[in-house]
Amino acid sequence: MLRSITSRLLYAIPVLWLVITVVFLLIHLVPGDPIQAMLGEGAAAGDLQAARHAYGLDLPLGTQYLHYWRDVLHGNLGQSIRLNQGVAKIICERYPFTLQLTLASLAVALLLSIPAGVRSARRRNRWDDRVLGFVSLLGLSFPNFALGPILILFFAIKLGWLPVSGAGTLAHLVLPAITMGGALAAILTRMVRTSMLEELGQDYVRTARAKGLPERTVVYRHALRNALIPIITVIGLQFGALLAGAIVTETIFSWPGIGRLTIQAISNRDYYLVQGCILAIGLTYVAVNFFTDILYTVVNPRIRQ
Repeated sequence: MLRSITSRLLYAIPVLWLVITVVFLLIHLVPGDPIQAMLGEGAAAGDLQAARHAYGLDLPLGTQYLHYWRDVLHGNLGQSIRLNQGVAKIICERYPFTLQLTLASLAVALLLSIPAGVRSARRRNRWDDRVLGFVSLLGLSFPNFALGPILILFFAIKLGWLPVSGAGTLAHLVLPAITMGGALAAILTRMVRTSMLEELGQDYVRTARAKGLPERTVVYRHALRNALIPIITVIGLQFGALLAGAIVTETIFSWPGIGRLTIQAISNRDYYLVQGCILAIGLTYVAVNFFTDILYTVVNPRIRQ
């Protein structure tokens, strides 16, 4: 078990290195000067040169790359060019908001998809199975940038039940979580249905029913637990999609998370802040996949062998 955990952690190192390297090269190769954008078109040449030197942007690209990794290994993510604050401090302030939104979206997806998928499998080819199939297909076809404004128009502007944007209370979290969790719920519903159909036809399910166990126990305690392995895999993979979707959703709802911060940093060509945001998202994605692998052994102890 310890060897498996160690190997997975070692595999994560080249993944993070590749992600950060690609982002570093892309952000530096895009035309434009962040110092010029920060100081304005009328800035004196001496001021521009002094600012570039202060941020290390006058060094060769290879030297900047080596200096960046040296700082990262020492826990220093650099200084934001636009905000004039430490990147690590900015990310620590914004990261909890993105994590809160992502976990809330995942909770919405699970609360919707598991009962719907189980019912769809138990009522195969009946009217409710067809209705749930249509709704899940509709959810898959509806992008976040379209669903978010519709929810704002209906629940925030027309009905006045929820705030339009911002953060701070549970009410602010509802609409962004539904926006992000809706598409994932559609994916998981179809996955739960497929997995449950396979498990409900197994011999152990027929044996459990023959013993006189309640149908709810047979379905949720026995069949669903064995059907969770592929579902957990999809959840782990889709967690990264939630982080990516947070960029759009946070912008729509003015949610102060890393996704919105990344867009602002890219617009301002804030090199260090972009790299810090991508590093935080990459670490989160690697950590989620790592814990997904560990969760396999909890759900199905046979995997430990």
